[in-house]
Amino acid sequence: MSDDEELSVYDEIEIEDMTYDADRELYTYPCPCGDRFEISLFDLRDEADIAVCPSCSLMIRDDLPPEPNTSGAAPTSVTA
Repeated sequence: MSDDEELSVYDEIEIEDMTYDADRELYTYPCPCGDRFEISLFDLRDEADIAVCPSCSLMIRDDLPPEPNTSGAAPTSVTA
C-alpha cells in the first residue's frame, strides 16, 4: 500500500490559500476544530505535502509540488 493510500486527508488546499508566517517559516490554514493546520517551509523543501493540525487528527494535503524558495522573500508559493 502506498503512502497516499495509508493517509486519510481532510482536504487538498493550494499553497496560495495558506497564510505564510515569515518569522516562523510556517504555512498555516484554518482547521474546523478552531486551531490551524501547519506545515513548515523546511518540510516543503523536504518534499512533504501534508499539513497537520496540532489539536486534532485532521490533515490536509498541499496540492502543488514543493520546490524551495531561495530568494529569502516571503513566498506566495514554494516555487523559485
